[in-house]
Amino acid sequence: MPEARTSAIDIARSHALVTGANGGIGRALVAALCRRGARRVYAAARNPDRLPLEVLADPRVAPLQLDITDADSVRVALEAAADIDLLFNNAGVAALGGILDNPLEFAARDMNVNYLGTLRMIRAAAPVIEGNGGGAIVNVLSVLALAGKPALGGYSASKAAVLTMTELVRAALAPRGITVHAAFPGPTDTPMLAGREIAKADPAVVAGAIVAGLAAGEADILVDAHSQHVHAAWRDDPRALMRAFARQ
Repeated sequence: MPEARTSAIDIARSHALVTGANGGIGRALVAALCRRGARRVYAAARNPDRLPLEVLADPRVAPLQLDITDADSVRVALEAAADIDLLFNNAGVAALGGILDNPLEFAARDMNVNYLGTLRMIRAAAPVIEGNGGGAIVNVLSVLALAGKPALGGYSASKAAVLTMTELVRAALAPRGITVHAAFPGPTDTPMLAGREIAKADPAVVAGAIVAGLAAGEADILVDAHSQHVHAAWRDDPRALMRAFARQ
């Protein structure tokens, strides 16, 4: 079954905001957008003074202080980035541990950042993007949104919540000229997975595929063979995929 598509997005005419721009995928998204010719890229982070120099080397990149868990920080950031038509919700956290074993505050932090922070950004950015003539929002999810792993129980649950929310806001924002896209990277070589001996994708490859998928108008962006395989398995038999992941 072919993947759903929206209208293509002209990256070269865009003004984009990337949350979590100091992380592996976020940093690579900033670079990928610049390579595609974006006019302005806001590299948002809680501590923008820690953004790598290579992120700031391009004059089109503007550092932006942003804590997606703080409503005032979100409001101020979007006042500074009032020209955006693209939003990449990439910021996230992950607590290692089982869903029944970890302290409840770990699960609450995963949900507060990954789900509520993303929703807060969408609510605040949607009127800005609509006022600029429309555009797109990309939620950087994970294949764990489709089936969770025991070692990342709270993270998996939070990403599954974002997947459901993505479908809801996709329908709600379509009449306002805003398309909403879900990206599904698998394990990626970022600080979040530092020290874990597993196969990991290159953040630059993942980010390039996300931006290319957006440009092509893919509603669900499957960044590599691994995410394509997991998504196909989920579509064919979600319970079988969940059981397989639960054993890992």
